[in-house]
Amino acid sequence: MAQEDQEQKSAGQDQQAAGGFPLTVVTQYLKDFSFENPGGHETLLSLKEMPMGTIRVDVRVEPRNPPDVEVTLFLSVEAKSSDKVVYQVECEYAGLFRVGRVGQEHVLPLIMIEAPRLLFPFARQAIASAIQTGNFPPLLINPIDFAALYRDKREELLKQQQAQGGGGTNPPVN
Repeated sequence: MAQEDQEQKSAGQDQQAAGGFPLTVVTQYLKDFSFENPGGHETLLSLKEMPMGTIRVDVRVEPRNPPDVEVTLFLSVEAKSSDKVVYQVECEYAGLFRVGRVGQEHVLPLIMIEAPRLLFPFARQAIASAIQTGNFPPLLINPIDFAALYRDKREELLKQQQAQGGGGTNPPVN
């Protein structure tokens, strides 16, 4: 057992000596949060069915001092019963990430897929807690496939570039 611990410690030191981990969380924090109950207590008293809603997801990236980058996961929830808005929640949960020595082709997927994947459980918990504190039925947001969102966004950007006269060559998009 002690030998395994020593091997793991040695492997970690080798990784750091080789340029660090591909992506390191420097810090994470709740950047902005809003919970609205437009109907107040009347909504709570008249709620007879489970509200149905929509969830919007966005990932925003802002470079900081290299090799650091701030990644913000934006989640917005709007729940309705019939046609009335029952509650709205907006959450911006961010993290400061340090990108290690990785090939340029891996940087964008790391910050657009892995970083939000690491932030998601904390944003989901903040939203769930606010909704329950508002005395509404709990909302459990299913895991999000950030790789699929990244691929969709990448294809959308390629189409925009082609439509704007990108010509016959496709610029490398990671």
